[in-house]
Amino acid sequence: MTRRLWPEWQEQWGVLLAWPHAETDWVSNLDAARLCYRDIIVAITRYERVLLLCRDESTQIEAQAILSRSGVDSDLVIFLVVPYDDTWARDFGFISTSSETGPVLLDFQFDAWGGKFTASADNDINQQLFRQPLLNHNQTETQAWVLEGGSIETDGLGTLLTTRKCLLNPNRNPDFDEAEIERRLQSSLGVDRVLWLDHGELEGDDTDAHIDTLARFVDEQTIVHMACSNPEDAHYRELQAMALELQALRQLNGAPYNLVPIELPEVFDSEERRLGGSYVNFLLVNGALIAPTYGDDAADSAALAQLAKACPNRDIVPVNCRALIEQNGSLHCVTMQIPKKVVNCES
Repeated sequence: MTRRLWPEWQEQWGVLLAWPHAETDWVSNLDAARLCYRDIIVAITRYERVLLLCRDESTQIEAQAILSRSGVDSDLVIFLVVPYDDTWARDFGFISTSSETGPVLLDFQFDAWGGKFTASADNDINQQLFRQPLLNHNQTETQAWVLEGGSIETDGLGTLLTTRKCLLNPNRNPDFDEAEIERRLQSSLGVDRVLWLDHGELEGDDTDAHIDTLARFVDEQTIVHMACSNPEDAHYRELQAMALELQALRQLNGAPYNLVPIELPEVFDSEERRLGGSYVNFLLVNGALIAPTYGDDAADSAALAQLAKACPNRDIVPVNCRALIEQNGSLHCVTMQIPKKVVNCES
């Protein structure tokens, strides 16, 4: 059976999110997090639907009220009450692949980035989703090894981009070497080749260098990546080295990739802790790119201009995600796209 990992620009039904509540990471800035989620959902529902997880009925009522006051069409948000530990849907959400017989939805193990946090409820979410009428007609597979959605990028043609710092970290799959990881990626996701990066981890990142904070495909030939031109910045050497790695990569036809650099912002919290603000932690939806911004007008404007250059045929929709990086993630980290082909549209 031929299998292929869908790229993010595959036509989507909608996006999966989990609403912040007081027992998640967001407890210290819950109001700001909820407003950020509101803004993300407002942006998404301009283009497609949202599947919104809520931990209980009172959380759902709260989310519905906030979204209603913001003018979100209630028909575009489907609520589902399930327990969850936290809200990083990119990493616990199912990964969608295509096959000759239809979609195959993959449930990998999620251990909260090497056991850094509690994750048992998050790890159970996909099995509950697979029983829902929207999705229960699909073929599904449970994968008995750890893989997070934010750790992989694909061009949709069989190429996967990732980092050794994450996928070969012993806190994930300690018994697997690089060859075994590649074999499993090829078998489960249907990729033909794996492009590895060795450089680029950002401060304020709990994920051990997820690729979605560093370098992203926006089409089959173009990679948008974080860059640093300030020699005094602690990231300078790593991001310069990563840029050289990206320049050396080749498409299947032997041509270099079209590379679009975006300068790394310098964002700090009230205690002068560097926050992991990444402009490549964007979300592609139908017809648009939803871009995180961080309240630095000059850096935000420059980043949006580069994203528009990389995606001239998409709307570029900014959302202030300063609240998200306070908890070491951003826009892409809290979302997981759901391709149109996997949804039972009659449900």
